[in-house]
Amino acid sequence: MIPVKVKEIAYDIMMNPVVLLIDEDELKALPIWVGPFEAHSIALALQGVCLDRPLTHDLLKGICDRLEARFSMVIINDVVDGTYMAELHMWHRNKELVIDSRPSDAIALAIRTKTPIYLSEKVAEGSLALKDLLNEEQHQELKKLLESIRSNEIKKSLH
Repeated sequence: MIPVKVKEIAYDIMMNPVVLLIDEDELKALPIWVGPFEAHSIALALQGVCLDRPLTHDLLKGICDRLEARFSMVIINDVVDGTYMAELHMWHRNKELVIDSRPSDAIALAIRTKTPIYLSEKVAEGSLALKDLLNEEQHQELKKLLESIRSNEIKKSLH
């Protein structure tokens, strides 16, 4: 399994939201198209925004917390006819549960619960080199952004 993290929500030329998953070395990316509501939920979680009332993913997290169920990992495990499949792995009462999920829901929950996200080897084969995904100018902008984020994370950890 290949560990990945959510880099950002981007938009294709038709303004459809795309979750960009990148590997630890930030060399490969897997774009996954998601619905607008799921993209909004993921974006809020990435930004650490808490709303007055829970969204569906916040509600599910709250239910799992109350039931003392803990997420252990999310795996984007398959692609069938161009549609990605995912699994939520969780523990409840010393029993592992594996639950089928849409990747967008699994990602939204993973961000909220700080659960690691992985790609199966099969899915990882479909990832793209970042240099192929972006033109040179975009690649340089992404590199600057990643350096800025790392710098900000270092500053936050010093406080």
